[in-house]
Amino acid sequence: MTKATPPSFVEFVILVSLMFSLIAFGTDAMLPSLPAIASSLQLSDVNQAQLIVTTFVLGTGLGQLFFGPMSDATGRKPAIAAGILLFIAGCVMCYFAQSILGMLIGRFIQGLGISAPRTVTIALVRDLYKGREMARVMSFSFGIFVLVPAVAPMIGQTIMGAYGWRSIFLSFILFASVALIWMWMRQIESHPVEKRRLLKGRDFLNALTDVLRSRTVLVYMAIQGLLLGGLFGYLSSAQQIYVDSFGVGDRFPLYFALVTLISGLAAFVNGTLVIRLGMRTMCKSALILAVVSAGIALAFQTMAPVEWRLAGFIIWSILAFMFMSLTLGNVNALAMEPMGHIAGLASAVIGAAATLLAVLIAVPIGLAFAGSPMPLIFSHMMLYALAFWLMHFHAPKETL
Repeated sequence: MTKATPPSFVEFVILVSLMFSLIAFGTDAMLPSLPAIASSLQLSDVNQAQLIVTTFVLGTGLGQLFFGPMSDATGRKPAIAAGILLFIAGCVMCYFAQSILGMLIGRFIQGLGISAPRTVTIALVRDLYKGREMARVMSFSFGIFVLVPAVAPMIGQTIMGAYGWRSIFLSFILFASVALIWMWMRQIESHPVEKRRLLKGRDFLNALTDVLRSRTVLVYMAIQGLLLGGLFGYLSSAQQIYVDSFGVGDRFPLYFALVTLISGLAAFVNGTLVIRLGMRTMCKSALILAVVSAGIALAFQTMAPVEWRLAGFIIWSILAFMFMSLTLGNVNALAMEPMGHIAGLASAVIGAAATLLAVLIAVPIGLAFAGSPMPLIFSHMMLYALAFWLMHFHAPKETL
């Protein structure tokens, strides 16, 4: 029998990007449909529709605690496949939902399932790469990944306009099925049988202790949660800010695409420079610039003429997403660096804790919307500042 040929570096990066993109597509394609869903399900407060986003994110956080250890016991590919199938089941529930409760339950199940390709793919990358090389893979993958958030709202709006908002969930099923088939057919299993172990009882607690005793993991896990909290807060508020605050109407997906496409270039820059400069240098520089740009954006929104404020918000959004691109992949790689021996569990704990912290941050950011982008910009400035403080004063000083 001919041994299967592993994918090339380029194909591997694209496949990793596709796995990450399932979460982005499941989030961003919903954004244009939130007012229609609120109307269809007869919500008393349109802000409640933001829970369709944050409930999905909550599921992704909790699901990682299951699928990460599962991948250590069964291998990476079976765990990813099981999660995608659960995601598809959640899509079916949402398609038939007749109440906000049914919708949120389905979205939570979607999040549980889609957490598998998110967290297990990171473990898969850690199986094959480490250090700056891992950061390079993550950066290039993130650079391709941002193409999905760029086009997802336009895809969602197009599908909704042609077939109704429920059909968006059918597109999720199609996208996830393509990812599942490609992964199963092309990716070589990176976690061989001899390295697998069923984490239960004392073994599970010992492995969990390894994660939680690592100052490196704890600091970078917290930083990741702060950054993701800002990102999810932006996603929760974006549709209302662009449409209600700035009156862009149906052009919202175009503005969102402009922001994500331009900012996505930063991930490719990071993938090139991180080998030369190191992850800590890239992150700290980006965080300082992020604080400064948010401060300038606050002043601009306060003092600039009304007709200029949309342009100012777009420029700040591009910069904010660029700084996310220069930090998130590196922070994730820094957190995973000492955890190669339990990559699946470590990825699960780091991802779950960071996501849950992000949800706690994002929900009040989204609910604070009252017709102005100011709460969002201010929250980003504070989150960036806190992340820099943690990295500069509390993270280990190793050159990575």
